[in-house]
Amino acid sequence: MTTMTQDELKRLAARAALRYLDGARIVGVGTGSTVKHFIDALAERKDRIDGTVSSSEQSTRQLAAHGIRVLDLNEVDAIPVYVDGADECDGRKCLIKGGGGALTREKVIAAVATKFVCIIDPAKRVDVLGRFPLPIEVIPMARRYVSREIVRRGGNPVWREHLVTDNGNAILDVHGWQIADPVAMERDLNQIAGVVTVGLFAQRPADVVLIGDREM
Repeated sequence: MTTMTQDELKRLAARAALRYLDGARIVGVGTGSTVKHFIDALAERKDRIDGTVSSSEQSTRQLAAHGIRVLDLNEVDAIPVYVDGADECDGRKCLIKGGGGALTREKVIAAVATKFVCIIDPAKRVDVLGRFPLPIEVIPMARRYVSREIVRRGGNPVWREHLVTDNGNAILDVHGWQIADPVAMERDLNQIAGVVTVGLFAQRPADVVLIGDREM
């Protein structure tokens, strides 16, 4: 029996996501290594869509290189389907995202999308979120204040130095949390002044999670 590599599993999940487009003329496109494969696959049927809404400058460049039209979110009224990866996924389809630094735009597109299809390899499936450090995007002047608030909640924040998000902000990666109630934690962290986005996608989880070509 041949064992597939992680990259092959990512490519499999990316191609499987095409099944969920359901004739959508506008497609939300996320960010990351698995999504790169999805963009390559989407390019094969670019004549069947009117355009995409991209969550990062990196994905925008790849889409443009394939000749796929990229629209500003303000130009569209609806996104029928959004395809993106994740850094972790639990059994309730709650996610940790933001390893690539695009969590704010990803969360906005997920909120607008009718269907959120998450594509992952098996290593990203966990029972309890938190093994992967939780990214939190903060405005720069609030970084130390937000760090103190995270410590007060039992987390260990590490500033992702030398990275500025596409929105001009900083990212704190929080270690040491086991997130048994991601909805409650997302709600709580959102109330800290200076937090732009929390990398928990729990209040709006994925609708479909594909591990390889199989739905979770």
